[in-house]
Amino acid sequence: MKKLLFSAAMLLAGVSANAQLAPGSIAPNFTVTAYQPWLSTAGSTSNGSYSLYSYLDQGYTVFLDVSATWCGPCWNYHLNGALEDIYAAHGPAGAPGVSSTTTDDVMVIWIEGDGQTADATMLDGSGAIGNWIEPAAGNQIQFPMANPASAVANQINNDYAIAYFPTIYRICPNRIIEEVGQLGAAALYATVSACPPPASAPADVAAINYTGAAVHCEGAYTPSVNIQNNGTSALTSATVTITQGGTTVSTGTYSGNLATYGVANVTCSPIANFTGGALTVTVTTAGDASAANNGMNTTVAAASNAVSQYVTVNITTDRYASETSWVIKNSAGATVAQGGGNWTDLGANGITVQAPQLVTLNPSQCYTFEIADTYGDGICCSYGNGAYSLVDANGTTIASGGEFASLDTRAFKTGALGMDELATIAMNVFPNPASSEVNVSFEATNNDYAVALMDLQGRVIAAKNMTNLNGTQVVSFSTENVAKGSYIVTVTVDGLTTTKNVVIK
Repeated sequence: MKKLLFSAAMLLAGVSANAQLAPGSIAPNFTVTAYQPWLSTAGSTSNGSYSLYSYLDQGYTVFLDVSATWCGPCWNYHLNGALEDIYAAHGPAGAPGVSSTTTDDVMVIWIEGDGQTADATMLDGSGAIGNWIEPAAGNQIQFPMANPASAVANQINNDYAIAYFPTIYRICPNRIIEEVGQLGAAALYATVSACPPPASAPADVAAINYTGAAVHCEGAYTPSVNIQNNGTSALTSATVTITQGGTTVSTGTYSGNLATYGVANVTCSPIANFTGGALTVTVTTAGDASAANNGMNTTVAAASNAVSQYVTVNITTDRYASETSWVIKNSAGATVAQGGGNWTDLGANGITVQAPQLVTLNPSQCYTFEIADTYGDGICCSYGNGAYSLVDANGTTIASGGEFASLDTRAFKTGALGMDELATIAMNVFPNPASSEVNVSFEATNNDYAVALMDLQGRVIAAKNMTNLNGTQVVSFSTENVAKGSYIVTVTVDGLTTTKNVVIK
């Protein structure tokens, strides 16, 4: 469910609003104590404490549920019994509540993630939604549920980038993590097969994450990859090979002393004059026991070339605008423009709009545009349809979209500054925001003009073509049947297009 991070309780806890840990990240270790009195002597140690790595080291896949006792969707998921069912059928042999026919390959740990829940009685229904440790009479939860002290809860939230409740992660024995969401027991268990088997051979190296840039503008490009030691002996050397179209384009080496499940990043040799495309990564080591985990594929996006140095950022979000931000960076990684947070509520549609922002960039340089959503669902759909676009002064759409998970990144290069860019058309759009009609005024100079109203995806809503105009002109478009949101107005003459943005409310 959406946006639970932004309750007063969570904000007071001081938890940062980050997106969840990316798939392929390494899960940090933690130790918590079960709150249920019937588990006080049944944990991995005699005092009922539970350490994540102790279960991973035994070959268990761990399902971690970070919830809050005031969270309605958390309570609903808790009541459906998915975690109870998977624990009973697949939990550690001999543990309380686990079937005698268990597959003995899963562990479940539930954590109260709100650091403000200092009073543990909230877990038994005093001031909470319900009795979390015994949701129905006689139904005592048998997997460990922990209500850690504020400092520990906040540390777990930060380590695991908890941005909303509930967050359910699957953690494989090799420490690799992936958010699986509120699945039923059967669907949860089906994800266990995606985990590699526990380390058993002395030598076994895996490629787990591509860490090079997802977009590239021009010139040399440097690939990099995270490798992991899945062997029982220390990994002292490995070779990374990058191919494109079957041809080796880059290599890298690791040397050191990487312990079992340790992770290292290997930076490979630069690829000269790289223009983007699909890359294949392969990592090998002497005596490697398994080739199945040696490879991965990735695609690096190339830049949009020679766009105007004048670009406009247009964003309409869903109703949770504070989650959305954007940034434009130059080739050195320095921020040259950014935005987010100054939003106008459009009411009934459940969406908000940021005033279009014009950005002037240097000619003949490379830039990246990034738009981020801290929740991880973009700005589309369930909570009001949003959209974004990055449009240059010639009307070229450099980037656009709606649902983009936590981050969308595009690279582009500005063209050399020409006289046509200096000679932009003097135009105005009013009123802005508009309600019943949009008026476009401009100065004509004995020429033919085309005026258009477009949405952020470049689709023409209305247009007028006029010939042999001179002097001040005003063109009006009715908005009676136009949906609320952010739009683009263009005026074109002799191949030169000037754009302005307008909000229709």
